[in-house]
Amino acid sequence: MAVRPLSLKARALQWLAQREHSEVELRRKLLRVARQRAAAQANDEGTDSEAAAATEVDALLEWLLANRFLSDARFVESRINARAARYGNLRIRQELGQHGAALDAASAERLRDSELVRARAVWARKYGSLAGECEPARTVVERARQMRFLASRGFSADVIRRVLRGGETDLDEHG
Repeated sequence: MAVRPLSLKARALQWLAQREHSEVELRRKLLRVARQRAAAQANDEGTDSEAAAATEVDALLEWLLANRFLSDARFVESRINARAARYGNLRIRQELGQHGAALDAASAERLRDSELVRARAVWARKYGSLAGECEPARTVVERARQMRFLASRGFSADVIRRVLRGGETDLDEHG
């Protein structure tokens, strides 16, 4: 007995049950599956059903949005929650952009206000001692390495300078 492949709706619901997806990301995945099916069907029937596959995916996405199975706002919130403890604003924005999503004003402000604290926490986890104390870099080479590390995590240059400068007084300045 052959196993029937999942319908596009079942496949979409399966992916959404695993994690939140942006509309652009889910559309890309569904189109790939629909095109594969359309190509197999076109070989069997001798028709071109590429446009039909795109229409079917668009209709499915509209249904998912209307029934609140798919939400870009939920995707952004889940991505922020998953990434904020390890990455800076630049990296989070870049990743959301890859998925066709963007931060709303409130989320952007929350991230901006917490970036210095998050950068210090990331820096302390990487460069802190067993006693929990963090000392500023002693050499220019070490300082450059720490700056590159924080920059690779997506923290802004201003925040990186503040973290490596040390001290708690600039928390009030930045937020």
